[in-house]
Amino acid sequence: MPLTGYAAPFARLALANVTREYPNFPAHLVTSPDERARPRTLHPAFYGAYDWHSSVHMHWLLVRLLRRHGGTPALPDTAPLADALDRHLTRENIAAEAAYLLDRPSFERPYGWAWLLALAAECRAYGGAAGARWTEALAPGVAAVDRLLAGWLPKATYPVRHGNHPNSAFALGLALDSGELPPATDRAVRERLLSWFADDHDAPAHWEPSGQDFLSPALSEADAMRRVLPQERFARWLDCFLPALRSGAPCPLLDVPVVSDHADPQIGHLLGLALSRAAALRSVAGALPDGPVRTRLAEAAEAHLAAGLPAVERGDFTTDHWLATFAVLALEPWTV
Repeated sequence: MPLTGYAAPFARLALANVTREYPNFPAHLVTSPDERARPRTLHPAFYGAYDWHSSVHMHWLLVRLLRRHGGTPALPDTAPLADALDRHLTRENIAAEAAYLLDRPSFERPYGWAWLLALAAECRAYGGAAGARWTEALAPGVAAVDRLLAGWLPKATYPVRHGNHPNSAFALGLALDSGELPPATDRAVRERLLSWFADDHDAPAHWEPSGQDFLSPALSEADAMRRVLPQERFARWLDCFLPALRSGAPCPLLDVPVVSDHADPQIGHLLGLALSRAAALRSVAGALPDGPVRTRLAEAAEAHLAAGLPAVERGDFTTDHWLATFAVLALEPWTV
């Protein structure tokens, strides 16, 4: 299912979100009656799209669509997208964002951090004068995330395994994919993933999904491990982690989640779960040798994508401010 037909509507959706300040849900602790907490004051680059992390990954979506489809019949009008990126991704704006992150080391940890790295990687891959300009502007943010990761990883004795933003496996996998980390931090991320997950077995797949997941804890972990293990070792690890895949027994991770109320902000997370599962199932399948497990995962990925994709553009900000990003991850596995 190609992204081409979705490029223009997804670009319009992302542009509308990153430039829309309200409604807004700032995760900001107000410490003084004199403090000015307007979103655009706190976050001069990433004030839109309802919350900080969504703004960051909607910027990623804009650059991604420009890089892959800009100037083609699928996305002919690129000027408004580039203009918005030029306004937001300035050295001054990102310096303010970086200072905010460093002053609040647990803010957006680790989900928003990873998306900032992904945005920088996408800008670098975009290339040309604009890509170089945005990459240079994002440098303080990348440096801040590297510093924060280096400080946090030695203290992160246990992973966060649930299916929301703090999920450790999803974010660190995305950080590795970005290629933006210096060798020492990249190595620390890989070592931490192995220390957390290498000995895991018999994942409780029957506990999934939880009622407001947009990530699968088990599939996010498997997707992270395929990044740090060679193919043969990963296949053995997956057999131990999710033995039902090899045996052919029922596995709830392969069943499309039921979404009873698309407009409910928390239940609606399950729409994102269908798309994030599609991306993870496809990536895990691609890391396996040909065989029944790979086929089973690939078929489940297509079913999840078909279920989640129609919900992306609904005119309801509860899903419109974030869901298209996960649709793109499911439609086109991210590479830089």
